[in-house]
Amino acid sequence: MTYPQAIQVRFLGSGDAFGSGGRLQSCILVSHPGGRFLVDCGATAMVSLRRFGVDPNTIDSIFLTHLHGDHFGGLPFFILDAQLVSRRTAPLLVAGPSGLAKRLPAAMDAYFPGSSGVKRKFDIDLREIEPRVPFPSGSVRVTPFIGLHPSGDNAYSLRFEVGGKVIACSGDTEWTEALAEAARGADLLIAEAYYYEKKVPFHLDYRTLMEKSAGLNIGRIVITHMSEDMLAKAGHVACDVADDGKIIVV
Repeated sequence: MTYPQAIQVRFLGSGDAFGSGGRLQSCILVSHPGGRFLVDCGATAMVSLRRFGVDPNTIDSIFLTHLHGDHFGGLPFFILDAQLVSRRTAPLLVAGPSGLAKRLPAAMDAYFPGSSGVKRKFDIDLREIEPRVPFPSGSVRVTPFIGLHPSGDNAYSLRFEVGGKVIACSGDTEWTEALAEAARGADLLIAEAYYYEKKVPFHLDYRTLMEKSAGLNIGRIVITHMSEDMLAKAGHVACDVADDGKIIVV
């Protein structure tokens, strides 16, 4: 496959956990000169990939913000598809919070008993990445920052440095100083805006996002992971709004 010279971000899933607006769950494809990776792999990820004609074998890495089902529940299906349908042979990097090495096999065996121990024709490089410790993967460097979103293990906001650009992803979290650090100076911030202005624990609303991000020198903000409340007001915001299939060039 020939990869783009620019950084291309495609929202394969822009919805919340409950399918608000009929949207698919969190799954973002980043294509860059050196390859392709996913940010999150929600339970509908394989539907997303098939719908938008993305060959799973072109994805070399999957980075997870946290271990809720709408952000990592598609991984068992991705791995089984790689083994049984797509016939993957290239290694796959899966990186995320501590707890990943235990919870991924548990999820696989809950969905398809015995599937976690099956011998495959490709290697899975499973990495638990540490807060504020940059993790290099080829031409991509990702740094996690702890968010405020209980999910059994750490929830992360992720800052990617790739192709001379910076892409920050809030994941699910209230606004924190760590998120400000992750987002500062980013060319693109992909941020949760679960509600328009209603404040609920462990999630971010649009008004808070815009107030707190002002002055952080962010090139572009795209909101995602929206409830019905936020979707109803999405035509009245001062930033970009993600849609399933939407492509942004960074």
